[in-house]
Amino acid sequence: MISESEFILRLQDPKSKEKAFRELMKLYKERLYWHIRKIVISHDDADDVLQNTFIKVYRSIDKFKGESKLYSWLYRIATNESITHINKNAKRLQITNEEHQTHAINNLTADVYFEGDEIQLKLQKAIATLPQKQQLVFNMKYFDDLKYREIADILETSEGALKASYHIAVKKIETFLKSD
Repeated sequence: MISESEFILRLQDPKSKEKAFRELMKLYKERLYWHIRKIVISHDDADDVLQNTFIKVYRSIDKFKGESKLYSWLYRIATNESITHINKNAKRLQITNEEHQTHAINNLTADVYFEGDEIQLKLQKAIATLPQKQQLVFNMKYFDDLKYREIADILETSEGALKASYHIAVKKIETFLKSD
């Protein structure tokens, strides 16, 4: 197993970039897909955003300085691409981001790739009621089991703010789930 810094050098070297990039995709494709899917909700949208994420990573890998972990950088790009996707779709449909998320959740049961039950659907509806930052923090902490330090790197914010956001998100979700 090579070190992360050696792997990054392989990604940045024109001679080994293609092969290293295929390895990178193999390593992170599934994790990034599910991270993106929790943000954009739809399988088709998640596939599009994942593809855009890897294109951006491929084009930008030479600028990666290693100031954060590679996966934090990948998650940051995937998160930003997801938010951009939601913003573009909402603007195109002339609705708010919140309305876009609600629409996506309501269409989830028609998604052939959604295998969840009624409880999971209700949890997704509860998450959709949160402000975007709280959604991101909750998903990364609860589903991806990332540490606050890692989430802070990805979202470029303080651990204290994240802990507060997560706590508030959990309380709102609990209230939503109890309200039915």
